[in-house]
Amino acid sequence: MPAPGTPLSPHEPTAPIPVAPIPVAPIPVALTRCADYAPAPLQDAVREVLQAARVAPAPGTRVLVKPNLLAATPGGLACTHPAVVRAACVHLLDLGCRVTVGDSPAFGSANAVARRIGLTDALRGLGVDVVDLGAPRRLALRFDTPPETASIGVSRHALDADMILSVPRLKAHCQMRATASVKNLFGVVPGTRKAVAHTRHGDSPDRFAALIVQVLDALPPCAALADGVVAMHRHGPRQGGPFPLGLVGASAVPAALDTALYALLGLAPADVPLWRELARRGAPGARPEDLAFPLLAPGDFDASAFVFPETIPVSFKPLALLRTALQRAWHRLRP
Repeated sequence: MPAPGTPLSPHEPTAPIPVAPIPVAPIPVALTRCADYAPAPLQDAVREVLQAARVAPAPGTRVLVKPNLLAATPGGLACTHPAVVRAACVHLLDLGCRVTVGDSPAFGSANAVARRIGLTDALRGLGVDVVDLGAPRRLALRFDTPPETASIGVSRHALDADMILSVPRLKAHCQMRATASVKNLFGVVPGTRKAVAHTRHGDSPDRFAALIVQVLDALPPCAALADGVVAMHRHGPRQGGPFPLGLVGASAVPAALDTALYALLGLAPADVPLWRELARRGAPGARPEDLAFPLLAPGDFDASAFVFPETIPVSFKPLALLRTALQRAWHRLRP
């Protein structure tokens, strides 16, 4: 890996652990029904979709499980449900993987949010640590419109993993219309750096999407497992309402799972800046025609009542950033 403070080159695994290559088309996207978060049926559903999607890291693979730990909001909808995270960890441990759960929440530490939403209790007895994705290493960025270079910090904990499993909750999003696996991986940017990026680039959804895709490209191989048992709609990413979709989905390619979920929600690339940017770059999984569905298809689920928020650009506001930094510090100090 490059020395601290230098631009990143594409990730090279630091340990000789074989990781499955990105599948070529058709890319399997496994979708199945799961009515609620009852442990046994949920574990079966998670195992079923990961196996059908061919997400099978070799024994000894260091896997970072990356859930949404945005904030401990009322109802817990801002975060991936703890039972889904536990089910993913159990399956990976059964495969012989070395598993860590990590995120860098906007407010508070990963451990503090994990305690408040019940994730710490859910993981008890598994021997799986929850870590804050800190220790940033600089990633050089390039934007086309307008032409510009910039940089952002990406956590070494993420960069040094052999594989990352993105475990998002499917959500509506006021900046990006809807988000899932790829946007969740933006959480490898530590702390207030995310807030800076949101405010500096959020007024241009295409520019913000280009930033997220460049972060994705710098990471080790990533797969995805989506919590759509109860999705978030009406608003997001923090204060939306519950939408009982009854879905668990997985793919070895995060963009492929997101493409299927966006299609399920009745969206097109023009509606979703992140999907549009992935398609523009020719990213694997960004075209619906390149997907295969070994279990259920998007049309087998009814999301016709899903409500999207009005897209709201976010302007650069230094005082808002200061407020975010103070809130983050306060949340970290809370018991």
